[in-house]
Amino acid sequence: MHALITGANGTVGQALTQLLGTLGHRVTAWDRARVPIDDYFAMERFVTEAKPDVVFHLAIASKPTGRDNEGWLVNWHWPSELAWITSRADIPFVFTSTVLVYTNNVAGPITPDTQPDATEGYGGDKRRAEERVRYQNPEARIARLGWQIGEAAGSNNMIDFFETTMEREGAVTASTRWLPATSFLADTAAALLEVARLAPGTYLIDSNHSASNFYELACALNQLHGNKWKIEPNDAFTLDQRMIDSRVPVAPLSARLSSLARKGD
Repeated sequence: MHALITGANGTVGQALTQLLGTLGHRVTAWDRARVPIDDYFAMERFVTEAKPDVVFHLAIASKPTGRDNEGWLVNWHWPSELAWITSRADIPFVFTSTVLVYTNNVAGPITPDTQPDATEGYGGDKRRAEERVRYQNPEARIARLGWQIGEAAGSNNMIDFFETTMEREGAVTASTRWLPATSFLADTAAALLEVARLAPGTYLIDSNHSASNFYELACALNQLHGNKWKIEPNDAFTLDQRMIDSRVPVAPLSARLSSLARKGD
C-alpha cells in the first residue's frame, strides 16, 4: 500500500509512518514547503502524481508561522480541499478529528450517536472541519481521537504533560473523577489503518475500555516508567469523556498497563 500522510512529523503521524514502514508499506509525507496548502492546483497535481492508495490527513495548526488566518487555513481549508481532491480521484480519505468536538456538557460515555457540540476553540474548528469534509467527500472516514500516550517527552502527548508538569510544579495532580478518552500512539496508528478499511463514516478511537480514571492511569504509567513522577489524587474535575465504538478494533489500555487489567480492561 502507498499512503500519503499530512502531518507525518507530528505526534500521531510519526507513529503511523513507523507502523506503515514496519508492515512494508510505502509512505509519502506532505511537505508544505514544497506543496503549498493554499494553492488548489498544486495540491491536486501533487496528489494525482503521487497516486496514493489512501490519504491520511493528520496535520493541525500546531506550529504557527505567523501568516494571516493560519488556523483557518490549516484546520478547515486544507482538509476541505483534500476531501474534494480525493473524492474526484476516488482515493480513500481518512481525516483525524478529536474528542474535543464534545464539550464538558456532554455526559459520557460517548457513542457514535452522540452529537458533537463544540462551537469555540480547537474543538469547534475540528467540528466545523468534519462537517466540511463530509460535504466535500461523502465517502470520507473521520476518526475522532483522545489524548495520546507516547513514550517520552517532546511532543503533544500525556508523557510530555507529566514531565513538564513535574518540572514546573513538582507534582502531577490527577482527578479520580475524570475518565479520559486515551490510547497509546501505536494502538491509535493501528486503529487508523483499520478505519481506512472500514465503510465511510465517523469513528471513535479510544482504549479506555475499563473506565479507568486519570489518577489510576497516571499511577499505572508512573509504574511503567520507573515511578519517576509524584502523582497526587484530587477530585477537582469530573467528566466521563470515554468514547465507545465497537466497530473499531483498538487495543485496551491493559494490553500495555498490566495494573489496569484487574479492572477488567
